[in-house]
Amino acid sequence: MSEPLFDLVVRGGTVATASDVFRSDVGITGDRITALGTDLGPGRKEIEARDRLVLPGGVDTHAHIEQLSAAGIMNADTFESATRAAAFGGTTTVISFAAQHVGMCLTRVVEEYHALARQGALIDYAFHMIVADPTVEAIEEDIPALVAAGHSSIKVFMTYDRLKVDDEKLLDVLLAARRTQALVCVHAENHGIIAWMVKRLLAKGYTAPKYHAVSHARISEAEAFTRLIGMAELLDQPIMIFHVSTREGAAVIREARGRGVKVFAETCPQYLFMTAADLDKPGSEGAKWMCSPPPRTTDDQEALWRALALGDLQTISSDHAPYRYDESGKLMAGPSPTFKQIANGLPGLETRLPLLFDAMVSKGRLGLEKFVEVTATAPARIYNLHPRKGSIAIGTDADLALWDPDREVTLADEMTHDRVSYTPFAGRRVRGWPVTVLSRGRVIVDDGKLYGEPGSGQFLARSGGEAARPAGRLVAEMDPTRNFGADLL
Repeated sequence: MSEPLFDLVVRGGTVATASDVFRSDVGITGDRITALGTDLGPGRKEIEARDRLVLPGGVDTHAHIEQLSAAGIMNADTFESATRAAAFGGTTTVISFAAQHVGMCLTRVVEEYHALARQGALIDYAFHMIVADPTVEAIEEDIPALVAAGHSSIKVFMTYDRLKVDDEKLLDVLLAARRTQALVCVHAENHGIIAWMVKRLLAKGYTAPKYHAVSHARISEAEAFTRLIGMAELLDQPIMIFHVSTREGAAVIREARGRGVKVFAETCPQYLFMTAADLDKPGSEGAKWMCSPPPRTTDDQEALWRALALGDLQTISSDHAPYRYDESGKLMAGPSPTFKQIANGLPGLETRLPLLFDAMVSKGRLGLEKFVEVTATAPARIYNLHPRKGSIAIGTDADLALWDPDREVTLADEMTHDRVSYTPFAGRRVRGWPVTVLSRGRVIVDDGKLYGEPGSGQFLARSGGEAARPAGRLVAEMDPTRNFGADLL
């Protein structure tokens, strides 16, 4: 018998990337892919992948894990439980949030978050830094040092009472990012519009969860996008707009990209598969479907699908924000809270890929290559994880998900592997399921069983990368009436 040439061979599967679909064996040595081709030599171990699709492991770049909210609520998932759920759903890389709150030292926040991840993560991970208190120290000392240490993305909120950063401070953050070649990710909604609506709805007695959707008037999204893009354009600083939910918001992004502004944008399954009507449930049950921004309409869903097809939106993340439907989470204010008192967010790390595979591949909407692109390759490129992550090629990490394209599964609360105890997509039937998942050449999930170990995930240090580099020149430099602009920066 021939000596093994590889540690592992995934044999006879149909490999798919963002650009190609082809039949191939995958040879793995150590934690990397070292060969692609037919009839590869033997491996010490082999996985029969005939009748399977061999796809890159998913890259989910927007997940809230083991994070304290500004309201003082610890979300339900630890790194162990969240990354376990991710692995069962075919995701092998996650970027979560080291969350600064007002009065906290950003450097210390990141250090403490590192300790949690090292202990619990089953898959590879990186962090965004949430900046809620952009002090001089944070801007001039913490951000440059942390970006140099591999944390090359910053998140800022334009709304939420305890998190929002006003326009002047947001410009400070954008400038700090420009100087360090970091990417700025933004939750962009008009805070004043939302606060104004909330006060009037509550005063009129409109307190049920369904009024959360009413309070986030759709114009609050498009207005904030326009304002944010203007600030980013002034400084020539690339941005990522999180969780686009409306037709108008997608149109603002398309127009900006059309004139060359370096703006990236994502949406999430809740905006592609849910509507505001899902919040209209008896009592407080609609709290399970509450997130911000809220789901919108079927017309918005179609607009978002078209924006994905056109490339106006480049990625689909989960925005996993796990709060249990009990007194530890959604019902912390009691069994009959007003919509203002309910924690915003949905679980979604595990269901993201199956939902999208069913829609994009099984039902033929946009196709297999686009599925790989928006769920793995594009997020890896934008956040400077590529080529190590997000694709199948010689030299990349052996992060693979083997899909049974014919397996049909009805999503149910009891089948999830996070600690939330429910899925907002319960009852939905999907076709296509990740049956075997590898992280750096190690089988971590197979046939419904977990083999990964807590703490086996690795931290992924990231530089600024191509996405974070300025596109051209400062608006202030280009305006002859403001030739002093560069001195201001």
